[in-house]
Amino acid sequence: MTLRLHDSATRETRDFVPRVPGRVGVYVCGLTVQSSPHVGHVRSAVNFDVLRRWLLARGYAVDFIRNVTDIDDKILGKAAERGVAWYAHAAEVKRELDRAYDALAVLPPTYEPLATGHVPEMLELIATLIERGHAYAAEDGSGDVYFDVRSWPAYGELTGQRVEDMADAADADPRGKRDPRDFALWKGWKSDTEPRTASWPSPWGRGRPGWHIECSAMAGKYLGEAFDIHGGGLDLRFPHHENEQAQSRAAGHDFAAYWMHNAWITTAGEKMSKSLGNSLVVSDVLQRVRAVELRYWLVSAHYRSHVEFSEQALLDAATALTRIEQTLLRARTALGADAEPAERALAAGEHAWTDGFAAAMDDDLSTPRAVAEVQAEVRALNQALTAGDTPALAEPYARVRGMLAVLGADPLAPHWGNAEHDDRRGEVLDALVSDLIGQRARARAEKDFATADAVRDRLAGLGIVVEDGPQGSTWTLTD
Repeated sequence: MTLRLHDSATRETRDFVPRVPGRVGVYVCGLTVQSSPHVGHVRSAVNFDVLRRWLLARGYAVDFIRNVTDIDDKILGKAAERGVAWYAHAAEVKRELDRAYDALAVLPPTYEPLATGHVPEMLELIATLIERGHAYAAEDGSGDVYFDVRSWPAYGELTGQRVEDMADAADADPRGKRDPRDFALWKGWKSDTEPRTASWPSPWGRGRPGWHIECSAMAGKYLGEAFDIHGGGLDLRFPHHENEQAQSRAAGHDFAAYWMHNAWITTAGEKMSKSLGNSLVVSDVLQRVRAVELRYWLVSAHYRSHVEFSEQALLDAATALTRIEQTLLRARTALGADAEPAERALAAGEHAWTDGFAAAMDDDLSTPRAVAEVQAEVRALNQALTAGDTPALAEPYARVRGMLAVLGADPLAPHWGNAEHDDRRGEVLDALVSDLIGQRARARAEKDFATADAVRDRLAGLGIVVEDGPQGSTWTLTD
């Protein structure tokens, strides 16, 4: 089958054909480290981590670049409020972001460039744009440099807009602009309000880069003038990605062949953001659910679908994953040494999956259908466990583990905890449930049906279904 991805630029789902056979270059816009990461922030990282994992599982080599914006107006403002150096504030928030990514098993990027580490590349790109007639230094002596949107006829093609219909660019003082929609490539240092440490020398005076030029320079440095996929949140399409594409192509670079954008997480119908005061900080959410459960909730929705956050939805996902986990633990215990081939394959990065799972992932990463395939295989595991058919466990066990690994949500993966502890927990659960089933059997034998029914109801309340058969009673966790 052919991997097909929805290209935000063409607004079509297209066959994915990498520029270099067998190798994929991906650039994803990371976060501006101004404040603690919330669930809406990390959704993008998790979604593109799933893309990366699927590309790797399909046999591609992947160059994955995710930047960090560590200098901008908001960082300067937050640092000033706290009375700390801007770079100290940025470094502290980045460490918090790193912890959130690691907690959710987001694979580390091939490289994670910082904006402040790539000012020379940005200056070089700005100079190229000036030489080609697509940028100009402000004549008001501010030191600002702007991209001339009227000089690039294709400006607006990514988002399908006309320049005349666009709002004014609000990223610099408009007095030095030829057109109010021109955006800043370089922002002159404001000596009266900004620390000197937040500026660098340039041919146009001390200053710092505009937001948009950062990603063009860093993508070009690490992936070349033309690469395969550029990703980020839907809110970045305009103006950030529109401006990235315009300035890169105006400089003579082909830039990204495919654009992918993940949708928002909303609360009360509004995009989750600091400005709305409705953010859910990752570290706080992880006090209520396990990290693997949060990730499972995130990947259960299609990356292009808006998701309404609710505590109940999160708890439902946690319950569903716990049931899958307990089934896997029981299957692994029953398989014993026969589970080792699947364990070795996973450790080697080899994944088993169903045809339906592959079809879903190849169809623009349709993770809801992929999760449905996981659940179907879990039912097969439960049926084999109920029947006591141990040989029938091996293949669905390997497929469930393999598919969940592609989604980054395998609860038995070493990342989430101690495997021996998980095995022990499964053994304890099995012993406790078996003891209750024994109590029920004795009550039935003594015709104490009230007690027998009470035990069964108690188990049902825990999501455990007891089935009676000629060989005795067996139990399964409900899906």
